[in-house]
Amino acid sequence: MTEAAALPGQPRGGVLSGPATARTINVLAPNPSAMTLDGTNTWIVAEPDSDLAVVIDPGPLDDDHLRQVIGVAEQAGKRVALTLLTHGHPDHAEGASRFAHLTRTKVRALDPALRLGDEGLGAGDVVRTGGLELRVVPTPGHTEDSLSFHLPADQAVLTGDTILGRGTTVVAHPDGRLGDYLDSLRRLRSLTVDDGVHTVLPGHGPVLEDAQGAVDFYLAHRAHRLAQVETAVENGYRTPSEVVAHVYADVDRSLWPAAELSVRAQLEYLREHGLI
Repeated sequence: MTEAAALPGQPRGGVLSGPATARTINVLAPNPSAMTLDGTNTWIVAEPDSDLAVVIDPGPLDDDHLRQVIGVAEQAGKRVALTLLTHGHPDHAEGASRFAHLTRTKVRALDPALRLGDEGLGAGDVVRTGGLELRVVPTPGHTEDSLSFHLPADQAVLTGDTILGRGTTVVAHPDGRLGDYLDSLRRLRSLTVDDGVHTVLPGHGPVLEDAQGAVDFYLAHRAHRLAQVETAVENGYRTPSEVVAHVYADVDRSLWPAAELSVRAQLEYLREHGLI
């Protein structure tokens, strides 16, 4: 879920649909919009020599898309063995129950309400299927239940909506919190430093080949926006809608409702830290 169009200086990447790394294939859902960019990226992840695959974020409840994901996996010689969710927003998770029925798989997620089966996902968990290893990285902030998945074998991380391939993401107040989001970005940055992660496989938009640059961009962008909001309040703009109209004046008005969620999160953060 994007907050704004691409901004100057943001890293950009390549593929929108098809193979992305040695172990991942992206199937783009047909749900493009101002909020979802080109559509939701549904990820098929598997070891090259395995016949089992994991699917991350089946996407919206669109039978043609869900069947296409299964078909792409089968064309690659894979059977879908497990479904994972980065978070519960409908553009990522609405089709999960139907997809699980079609593939006879379980659905694992942080939020118990989204799970099908007994196993959830949490910090420190490692998902192993057909020789594949995915490490669960809690990345709350966009939503409380947001997760990322570290794929060490490809030095990649699947970020859901925490980092997008283009533009910036919404801190979806009140479920999302800015302090949590900043901590999550720092956690992802540590993967680029300590674990050699260089590729971001996002929930929307193209693949980013400079993971550290992407995280640094996001951290700088958040700091810049926070300073803008603080200054706006100091200048007499008090309500979230007033702040949005001032700070996001150059952004398409169709994105203002999403921007207002982030502004509410920023105002809450500034109050919590005694800055306004």
